[in-house]
Amino acid sequence: MGNINGADTAFLIFCTALVLLMTPGLALFYGGMVRRKNVLSTTMHSYSAMAVISIQWILIGYSFAFGGNHFGIIGDFSFLGLKGVGFAPSAYAPTIPAQLFMMYQMMFAIITPALISGAFAERIKFPAFLLFILLWSTLVYDPIAHWVWGAGGWINKMGALDFAGGSVVHISSGVSALVLAIILGKRKKGDSMAPHHIPMTVLGAGLLWFGWFGFNSGSALGINSVAINAFLTTNTSAAAAALSWMLLEYLYSKKTSVLGLASGAVAGLVSITPAAGYVSPMAAIIIGFVGGAICYLSVTQLKKRFGYDDALDAFGCHGIGGTWGGIATGIFAWKGINGNGANGLLHGGTHLIIAQIISIIAVYVYAALMTFLLVKGIGLFMKFRVSEEDERTGLDIAQQGEEAYGQFY
Repeated sequence: MGNINGADTAFLIFCTALVLLMTPGLALFYGGMVRRKNVLSTTMHSYSAMAVISIQWILIGYSFAFGGNHFGIIGDFSFLGLKGVGFAPSAYAPTIPAQLFMMYQMMFAIITPALISGAFAERIKFPAFLLFILLWSTLVYDPIAHWVWGAGGWINKMGALDFAGGSVVHISSGVSALVLAIILGKRKKGDSMAPHHIPMTVLGAGLLWFGWFGFNSGSALGINSVAINAFLTTNTSAAAAALSWMLLEYLYSKKTSVLGLASGAVAGLVSITPAAGYVSPMAAIIIGFVGGAICYLSVTQLKKRFGYDDALDAFGCHGIGGTWGGIATGIFAWKGINGNGANGLLHGGTHLIIAQIISIIAVYVYAALMTFLLVKGIGLFMKFRVSEEDERTGLDIAQQGEEAYGQFY
């Protein structure tokens, strides 16, 4: 198994806290983009995910993702209730306590269903949301995490690479978000659908950028050259994507918005996530620049063309950005950066790009199908969408029974 390394352990404790901070950051990022009457409801989605998935992960989620292996599809019950998961290290992370590895992975499991909430903001019933994220995490996130990261997972054995969650986190959530947005239908248009508090969103984006260093660097599971490279490529991609988003915004409208800069940075962070520990800083510039551009086009053109109401662009940023990042990993990955990775097309490898495409398609199909079935199944017992009256009133009052600003705003 290995021996506990104090430096690696301290590093991963810090990274775990950074990744946890991303979910409150997401609450601010999403909360500022909705109308004032829905800010608490939107915030509640992220914070309730922290509560629900923290318990689900301890009881069954960690075991399904990382406990044993059944046909490369899902884990077993060996870690049920964290049985056998203690201070001693595991094969997954031989220099840190197994319980710390479990906690680090928990933070990924928490933020993923919270990301989905951006698609159906301002129109979903809270009880339906809670049941959905519980079932979705168990039946979608946990199996996909096992496919990609679990010992014996079929995507893992095929040789596809996903350093920190391009497929596991971003594609799975982005595709599921799109399916939910389509099923629930468009929001009822009000006098203004504009974001109510852009400074809140920008603060959230800053916390996401900050926390993402734990998300990507921590995935090296220790203090080493791969962690430092992931730190560098993460920042580089975010910066490049922010610039490309602003450039396209200027070309289309002759203006560069603060919201655009923040959205571009997030698109770059998403795009580099699967590649962060496998590519060079120069490759990260390309990945980020292209990621910012395609995410911009997705949220401004693709959504308009097909008419779906992905309220806060969960699919446009996370689904599209994660897809590009997975493909880019197959192009730019280099064993000179990470000997445990593989060479992409630019470095003479052909197998990796094929494996990346297969894995991306598999996650798309599985996440979309399971999300559709879950929504339809839950819909047999409870309504997903709020009434038109509640939507007009706002979900803060209708679902949470409180106001964010009251007479002071």
